[in-house]
Amino acid sequence: MKQKIWITVAACIAYCINKELYRAIDYLKAQVEVLLEKQKKQNKRIMLNDRQRIKIAAKAKQLTRKMFEECTVLFTPDTVLRWYRKLIAEKYDGFKNPKKAGRPPITPEIEALVVKFKKENLRWGYQKIADQINYLGFEISETSVKNILIRNGLDPEPDLTVKSTWHEFLKSHWDVIAACDFFTVELLLRGRLVRCMVFFVIDLSTRKVFYTPIKLQPDGKYMRQAACILTDFEDGFLNGKRYLIHDRDPLFKSHGFHQILKSSGVEPIKLPPRSPDLNSVAERYVKTVKFECLNQLILTSVEQLEYVLKEFGQYYHHERIHQSLGGFIEPKHKIDDNAEIQCIERLGGLLKSYHRLAA
Repeated sequence: MKQKIWITVAACIAYCINKELYRAIDYLKAQVEVLLEKQKKQNKRIMLNDRQRIKIAAKAKQLTRKMFEECTVLFTPDTVLRWYRKLIAEKYDGFKNPKKAGRPPITPEIEALVVKFKKENLRWGYQKIADQINYLGFEISETSVKNILIRNGLDPEPDLTVKSTWHEFLKSHWDVIAACDFFTVELLLRGRLVRCMVFFVIDLSTRKVFYTPIKLQPDGKYMRQAACILTDFEDGFLNGKRYLIHDRDPLFKSHGFHQILKSSGVEPIKLPPRSPDLNSVAERYVKTVKFECLNQLILTSVEQLEYVLKEFGQYYHHERIHQSLGGFIEPKHKIDDNAEIQCIERLGGLLKSYHRLAA
């Protein structure tokens, strides 16, 4: 009996609450209808932004279909549901929530490396270039390398038809080749000109030059002595060299010169007649030392000549830029890139070079 009473009481309370809610809904609908009539008279359309649509759609989802249809006045149920479906679609729309996808862009530095490697190594294909760049710490695919080469007008495949030049051939053997030659200097001795012959050896790979002791008239004994100095076990200039090229000067035919070289593992190579181009590095050095130094001086003794050649050697080895080695310079002094530019003068200012010397 008591349970039935409680059920009846609960039903009455629920009825009263629902009746009150329906009255509130009717009141809100009446206000909206009044606003709608006023809006229609002004002939204006109600425009909502995305935030307002999202708010209405979220609230509408909480109602039942029947209640939703009864409460909707401004918009049709299909319109509000369409807003809700759009809200769901935008949540999973990758276009409006973009993320970085695909491969990273190729930087100008990497593209420059690809072009540089191909131009300097025509026998390399795009696969080998990609391996080399990845080894250097960059990330690039073989396809990207291929596209870069094509974009720059280069063949991505290895060029198997390219032929070796003499410059490439000699450069690949420079480390084991040295060249030697004589040049003459006219000395003013006791009022007359005396011809002095200077013998030198030059390292093709580093352009380092070594002078043997100067003698006015070298002979066979002098050449044997020069060979011993060049092949000295401890600090001989030809240590580590396998070939020494020279012209057909009769002094090189002297007994013992070739034998001493061969006994030290250095093979003398005699050039064909009238072929100075085959000893071009030594010939170019003769032009350099005469044009930049000796032709500008009047020398009066062997000692003075030795001093001049020593000063020029310091300038040539440590201060002069070697264009044949790609602008290489091996400074003897400590360099500071932030220091002021200073001038180093030798032989009274005849030889000058400019460097940023450290304090």
